[in-house]
Amino acid sequence: METNRELFEAYNKDVYRTCYYMVHDAADAEDLTQDVFITVFRTNRENVEHLKAWIMKITVNHCLNHLKRKRTLQQKVSDNLYLFEKSPEIPVEQLIEMREMTMEWAKYLRKLPVKLRVVITLRYMHDFSLAEVSELLSIPLGTTKSRLHKGLKVLRRILLEAGVQIEGKEGEVYEKVGEYAGASVK
Repeated sequence: METNRELFEAYNKDVYRTCYYMVHDAADAEDLTQDVFITVFRTNRENVEHLKAWIMKITVNHCLNHLKRKRTLQQKVSDNLYLFEKSPEIPVEQLIEMREMTMEWAKYLRKLPVKLRVVITLRYMHDFSLAEVSELLSIPLGTTKSRLHKGLKVLRRILLEAGVQIEGKEGEVYEKVGEYAGASVK
């Protein structure tokens, strides 16, 4: 039986050549060659009749797995290109203003009773549907709806007392307050 060194010296060029022709990248071929020999060294090869064929089978399988992972990664990157686009830089003044607004809205929300605040937070800041909020809080859907309605009504009163101008028709008021509530996490 051959030692690991003898095995490597006998087959490393064949393994590298196979890897290179399959992946078309020298660095990847070198890495795959190392991986193949690590697998070969760790495996009990006493009962292997055709050693070269066995090593080449391991080599091909490693290369196919590498190509599959690479293809999957490329697919994920192409599906999410928007994550890699450079976002426009926001001026420092605007960042400071947004942070102050966030703190101000958090102060308004803290004035709400906990049961109302949690429904508004889950609905507008975390974008859960009413059914999901109901399930998360283990309360009936009707209770969730009434707490949301009451919470928005109380928040509207708090905002008006603080001097915040809320414009629009009566039906739009609740959506506007919800937008304000959502602004406090940004």
